[in-house]
Amino acid sequence: MRIISSAVRVVVLVATAPLALSAGVGEAQSAQSVARPGFDMTVVKPESVGFSSEGLDRLHQFMQQAVDQKQVAGIVTILARHGKVVDYRAYGYRDMAAAAPMTKDVIFRDFSMTKPVTGVAMMILYQQGKWLPSDPIAKFIPEFAHLKVYKGMDSSGNMILTDPDHPPTMRELMSHTAGFTYGFFGDTPVDKMYRDANLLASANLQEFIEKLAKIPLLYQPGQGWTYSMSMDVEGYIVEKLSGKSLPDSFRENIFSPLGMRDAGFYVPEDKRGRFTVLYRTGPNGELVVDPSASRRSGDYDVQPPMPSGGGGMVSTAEDYFRFASMLLNEGELDGKRILSPATVKLMTSNHVPAELLTGKFGIGNAVMRPGFGYGYNGAVEFDPADANLPDGKGTYQWDGAAGTWFWVDPTNDIVFVGMIQRMLGPASPPLEYGSRQVVYGALVDPSK
Repeated sequence: MRIISSAVRVVVLVATAPLALSAGVGEAQSAQSVARPGFDMTVVKPESVGFSSEGLDRLHQFMQQAVDQKQVAGIVTILARHGKVVDYRAYGYRDMAAAAPMTKDVIFRDFSMTKPVTGVAMMILYQQGKWLPSDPIAKFIPEFAHLKVYKGMDSSGNMILTDPDHPPTMRELMSHTAGFTYGFFGDTPVDKMYRDANLLASANLQEFIEKLAKIPLLYQPGQGWTYSMSMDVEGYIVEKLSGKSLPDSFRENIFSPLGMRDAGFYVPEDKRGRFTVLYRTGPNGELVVDPSASRRSGDYDVQPPMPSGGGGMVSTAEDYFRFASMLLNEGELDGKRILSPATVKLMTSNHVPAELLTGKFGIGNAVMRPGFGYGYNGAVEFDPADANLPDGKGTYQWDGAAGTWFWVDPTNDIVFVGMIQRMLGPASPPLEYGSRQVVYGALVDPSK
């Protein structure tokens, strides 16, 4: 994937409301009028909710082709409309060398699909009155009270720093507009400082914050959009405001109520047999086992000392489907309410200023442009026609570095989750956006 900022074009491997969200009043009422059954993973006939079985066969062919051509080892997909599952399939292998088939209960590395979950943890605290979008981040992280802003280099090769025009706010933190970056793949002096600090290898979140506080912002708050470590900063804030560790906060407030049985920040010993192998592109374009997998927190074999709110989760496809279904159902799932409808709407509405929606900023296919922006911890299609996409108005979405993806479409009352385990790169198959074309091509009677 690619990050595009005002200063640099960067290749990146780290990825990407309901919602009455950004939908209009009439559209929202239409979605809300559908009676919600108890949560049930039984697959119903596609025609009962407006899909064509023949059209969904094209989805199966599209996914199977990626496996047959060895573009990916295996896939699990789930599609639902009106709270009813219309397609739930596993393709290929969890482990190619062992010929272990992909099954619906396989556990995946979510990477950046952790971000929307961190966003929900933050919105739970918002509902409790613990922060406001207009609050300075430094209100909760005093170490950020004296952040400087990078303004270029002088003739002697020294960094020029200036004060921020205003203290970066919580709204900017949650929409990637505060001035932070990731550092892994950029070539600015600020990116180099991120790499030298080895931020995500910090001993804990407190050390991470202390290191980050010494690095200047890449640009003035609100004046750019750069995919960043902002959601790892949010993880620290969740711990501080909840008084619990990030894994405990997620488990108690999100995973347990929603029945996300295998979601967490590590895979315990009794579940290791369901953990999928991580692949990447080899020197000749072939799939090879990712050699760095075993170096990632022991490949998720213990609870990490620095849990990443930006990319540390693991889950099954069904776990994440439950989370996404809660968003579509305006904060509630199967009688368990996590957020209010108003809070979900706030989270899943665009918060990127119009002057930044020019196509100059973005990551991968998530380019900030007319009709396509970013809410809190996820992208938002507030005008799909302008964005040249087939989804309904208000669609909230994101993806992950190993190819996982999801979207929630409040206008058409659709949830889709796709899970693979191939680190994204130039040779990655276009499953995320290709699946959208096929799914919406199969929706032949939206009135049902």
